[in-house]
Amino acid sequence: MRQPPHRATRRRTGFTLIEVLVALGIVAIALTAGLKATASLGRNAQRQSDVLLAQLCAENELIKLRLAHQMPGVGDSSSVCEQAGEPMQVQDAVRPTPNPNFLRVDARVFKQDDMLFQITTVMGRN
Repeated sequence: MRQPPHRATRRRTGFTLIEVLVALGIVAIALTAGLKATASLGRNAQRQSDVLLAQLCAENELIKLRLAHQMPGVGDSSSVCEQAGEPMQVQDAVRPTPNPNFLRVDARVFKQDDMLFQITTVMGRN
């Protein structure tokens, strides 16, 4: 008795649809994480640049007060400072101290109602 010929087993080539979908899902998650990290780095770099420019504005304002060679008046004042084409608002607050020979000066720098930097110093009579 003769046996029927064996059917040739088909070799599997390629990937199944499920395998392709899983691989696409993994790639999509990795790309999304990379995109979020890149956006975060961009925001942090912009924030660092803004804070540096705000620091320059605040220090310039305090230097201007020192170069006037007189004690500033007690109270608040405001001015606009432009650094690298970015307009920023500088608010000075001059307050008395327990020693009448010294004044406390706070310089705050704002960009679109967001406080970027604050520096405080004490000024004395020259």
